[in-house]
Amino acid sequence: MSERVYAEHEEADAFARALLTAHGVPKKDSATVAACLVRADLRGVDTHGLVRLPGYLDRMRRGLINAKPKLAPKRASPVAAGLDGQNGFGFVVGTRAMAEAILMARKSGIGIVAARRSTHFGMAASYVLQALEAGFVSLVFSNASRAMPPWGGKEALLGTNPLAAGAPGGKLAPLLLDMSPAVAARGKIRIAEKRGEQIPLGCALDADGRPTTDPAEALKGVVLPIGGPKGSGLSMLMDIFGGVISGAAYAGDVRDQYKTFDRPQNVGHFFLAMKPDLFVSKREYRARMDTLVGRVRACPKAEGFDEILMPGEIESREEERRRKCGIPYGLGEVEVLQKEAERAGIAHLEVSGEPLAA
Repeated sequence: MSERVYAEHEEADAFARALLTAHGVPKKDSATVAACLVRADLRGVDTHGLVRLPGYLDRMRRGLINAKPKLAPKRASPVAAGLDGQNGFGFVVGTRAMAEAILMARKSGIGIVAARRSTHFGMAASYVLQALEAGFVSLVFSNASRAMPPWGGKEALLGTNPLAAGAPGGKLAPLLLDMSPAVAARGKIRIAEKRGEQIPLGCALDADGRPTTDPAEALKGVVLPIGGPKGSGLSMLMDIFGGVISGAAYAGDVRDQYKTFDRPQNVGHFFLAMKPDLFVSKREYRARMDTLVGRVRACPKAEGFDEILMPGEIESREEERRRKCGIPYGLGEVEVLQKEAERAGIAHLEVSGEPLAA
């Protein structure tokens, strides 16, 4: 068997649902969490897929994630609501929040939800996809635990706070941007450590402030912002929208899910959904989007590029491929998942040593 194994996405989803249900998570919420994790794996965002599940389960067993939150958005105006996540799974909180934003947007053109007392919500694109599939433009922000210094600083204060946005397309591709203000998110560094891989130079500094390619040393130090002060500023903006405005932890007070085990994280999120035809007709909007996408793709290509893609197209293509060939996992990652299955008394994740289809 190779160092990589493959699982059908339906099998991965069923496995995650069974594992969560065995831990007392309601079936509907188990399905939500599993769908978000597997969607991340399908899109090639391996850092936010099934590999994260054991860590979430550990925090749930410690009482730091609430398996059964009673989520009730509280309207602040006809187009804005606050949501107390009650320390539930971030996936459940995020999905509920975006659903509420979409509900308000259907009626009033725009909807905004700010969530507090949440936990890590995985791939931010999950909620952009939720909005895109309902036909809405969206913005999704979150804050996170300390990982990155503000520009000019040497100690971690800011999180690698994600920024995601989406806009439905016409006949051509939509836009789906999901990015971190850091050169490399800490999740990618953790995966590199688990797989025994190096990280590119310029991603992180070790505990002594020296550039490093060793992921273990990087995790003891800090990650670096993209574009220097620009990435630092973006992280602050996400902290304002995700933390300051929502009432969640902020300014370095979000708890690290890998280090803090005496209290919940208190992560904050911000969700916006908007009708794409709020200012122009739906027909005109679609035509204008197609013009944009067409011109982007037709732009003369720089040396070394065969094509120009819209944000999200690479992940969309990878999702299509993995739905056919299976989701690849490292052997070590699967071993941890199988131990969780044995602990919960459920069947192992079925995997193959080879891709499932050519």
